Amino acid sequence: MEWYWVIAIAVGALLIGAVAGFFIARAWFKKYLEKNPPMDERSIREMFRQMGRTPSEKQVRQVLASMKQNTK
Repeated sequence: MEWYWVIAIAVGALLIGAVAGFFIARAWFKKYLEKNPPMDERSIREMFRQMGRTPSEKQVRQVLASMKQNTK
């Protein structure tokens, strides 16, 4: 009878730990991406140059605003 309790508690603790770990990692990663976005002004300018265009400041700001809006 006591082995069932040990196994049940172990499985329950494992599930709770996995769920808690998932949400903690998700929150940490969101915070990290807010502080260090994958695309910044420099990379957008470089992308435009690779396409053979010289971007204006307005175009760079529009792309940044569009990316921020899509991530929310």
